[in-house]
Amino acid sequence: MIERIRKILVEHGRLNKDAATLAEDGDLYQAGMTSHASVNVMLALEGEFEIEFPDHMLKRSVFESIGAMRDAIAELTKGS
Repeated sequence: MIERIRKILVEHGRLNKDAATLAEDGDLYQAGMTSHASVNVMLALEGEFEIEFPDHMLKRSVFESIGAMRDAIAELTKGS
């Protein structure tokens, strides 16, 4: 899952650092991701993992790190 998230970050995150070298708990906003880019990342994650982020997950903390996104996706895909 982590590699799929990293691939999406490379394609949509507009980071000024290499997504492959970022720590799982590294702040993606400090790495250059904007709020606009985070929306593109969210949409790409929804398509890649066949999920939909509910309103209560549409906040900065869910998309601020690779680990946070992994945890959110795991929560949304459990039981599927």
